[in-house]
Amino acid sequence: MKKVRITVMRRTVYPDLMEKYENPIEHACDMQLGQVFIANGWQCPEGLCRTAWECMSHFVMALSHGGENFYDGWMKNPRSAMVSCNDGFRPVTYLLETLDEDADK
Repeated sequence: MKKVRITVMRRTVYPDLMEKYENPIEHACDMQLGQVFIANGWQCPEGLCRTAWECMSHFVMALSHGGENFYDGWMKNPRSAMVSCNDGFRPVTYLLETLDEDADK
């Protein structure tokens, strides 16, 4: 089993949708552009948004166990995936990459 690097690549905000549909939220997301997390195998890294983890965990699990080439050539690097959290108002996009380093036992 390998470690997987999770990098925050983009944060998007849709103020028009928020204004029309969302109840006001004072603090919705702590993820910062360029922030990096390392998943030890399929374990959620400390500090990573739990909702985002629920969206990406099946990709992390597959990558950590040697999975690659999702969707028949979707990614240039077959040992990676690009995923977003499911927040329709302010989605965050993450790059997942398998590392050559073994996960801690």
